[in-house]
Amino acid sequence: MAPERRAVAWVLLGIAFQVPGAWALEFLSVKPPGAVMYDAPSQSARRLFILSAGYPVEVVVSVEGWHKVRDASGGLAWVAVDRLSDERRVMANSSRVPVRSAPSDDATLLFEAEQGVHFKVLETLPGWLKVEHRDGAVGFLRSAQVWGQ
Repeated sequence: MAPERRAVAWVLLGIAFQVPGAWALEFLSVKPPGAVMYDAPSQSARRLFILSAGYPVEVVVSVEGWHKVRDASGGLAWVAVDRLSDERRVMANSSRVPVRSAPSDDATLLFEAEQGVHFKVLETLPGWLKVEHRDGAVGFLRSAQVWGQ
């Protein structure tokens, strides 16, 4: 690599590591009642599937009025920006995810969530999330056991 190109690369790399959130992932959630996912950023594009309300998605690319997003399975699709919310939600990434009364493995087990269950994030703690289930139950789960954060 030429010295000039190497210098530019180092400057860009340095900026990326100094800008807060430069490598942060952006997660959004689907607004009620759900969202149609397309194979291109247009309502005349082929409809692929529908995601239910509350489903968390990772924004990969944004163009005028559209986000290309990744779902929990790793699939990519386009969705209209107005179908997404910045409400923080996560989804159990395996079956029987324990939801506890406090952020501790020794805390009382409130219930176990099956894979795909969505939760609203109320608070982030080191290694834990305080979450609310759609039925109103509030508890804590390990952040490593969910997708969407």
